[in-house]
Amino acid sequence: MNQLSNPFYQKLAACLCPPGNGVFTVNTAKERKEQLHKAIYGTTDYIDDLWLASLEKLNESSKAVILGVASDCGGGILRGANWGPLFLRSFLINQHPNLNIFDLGDIRVIPHLLHDKYLNEPTIENCQKALYGENNNGYPVAPLTITEDVLHDFYAEFPEKGVFAIGGDHSVSYPLTKAYLQAKKAQGKRAAIIHFDAHTDLLVERLGIDLCFGSWCTHILDDLHSPSHLIQIGIRSSGKPKSHWEDTFGVKQHWAHEVKERGVTAVIAEIKQQLAEENIDELYVSFDIDALDAVFASATGTPEPDGLSPDEAMTILKELATDYPITGADMMELAPFTNSTEHSEHSTETTFTVAAKLSAFMLEQINK
Repeated sequence: MNQLSNPFYQKLAACLCPPGNGVFTVNTAKERKEQLHKAIYGTTDYIDDLWLASLEKLNESSKAVILGVASDCGGGILRGANWGPLFLRSFLINQHPNLNIFDLGDIRVIPHLLHDKYLNEPTIENCQKALYGENNNGYPVAPLTITEDVLHDFYAEFPEKGVFAIGGDHSVSYPLTKAYLQAKKAQGKRAAIIHFDAHTDLLVERLGIDLCFGSWCTHILDDLHSPSHLIQIGIRSSGKPKSHWEDTFGVKQHWAHEVKERGVTAVIAEIKQQLAEENIDELYVSFDIDALDAVFASATGTPEPDGLSPDEAMTILKELATDYPITGADMMELAPFTNSTEHSEHSTETTFTVAAKLSAFMLEQINK
């Protein structure tokens, strides 16, 4: 059996933890974590050892690799998306048991941190001791920085594998897409980001912070071959018109009302035409669950009315996947304990069932 290179294995072992353990707690959600571990490993004992042993099988695993990033420090409305990785995994296992996937585990998250660039050296040193002990090897400490660092090495080791990440608030997509796009450029591939969201996420900064759930898209544009390769679908909650975002940033948007008014088939045809004209090779899908109407997705930090239906979103994904490989994806902003709408009854069940179905499809595509 091929072995992981030792430095990379050491980084995974240090910077990650078993699936579902990304939220550092002692007793909170303990039973749910144990249920997940039982489903994955067949036991609730010696989970750290079993997870570490599983990493040695990454070479021979499926193309689709799950990574949890249980961070909501980059959010700012209603928190709680840090529980998304734990809950969505459980729904995937229960409702889509035949998926062929490899679970890499969760990024180790200090919940008060966002990115290392916001920290001074004494804070970084203290956090390195807390996360890694004395043998920290200079590893980063904030979740966005750890994620990008790990994925740069991941794509170098496994260029044919694809990551499906579970967030977390949408700031998490910054390191996910940045590492992905840089890897694809190195491979000579032209990749587009298909971004489902109620919001543009195209702020330059929010309250002085440049990397957050409302600004991550702005800061990956330079990693695309062209800003127009960021294609946003489902937008409807914006203080400025579509023309402002497209003219200012060069992105392409399909607002939710356009999907309703023009029909999903017409929108798909326009997207496919653009992808063909711009010689796109592969797609990364970043899916904020609030792209869907709040009737279907209320267990999220910023549920919005007048959104896409699950069928519309799935139709778009399926049609795009007929012509273009989906080689990376994420599902963001799932907040199981959060609901601020009138759609309260069974809100978590409904939201996560829909998210699991969409996620299962994307995982299947990555495996192809």
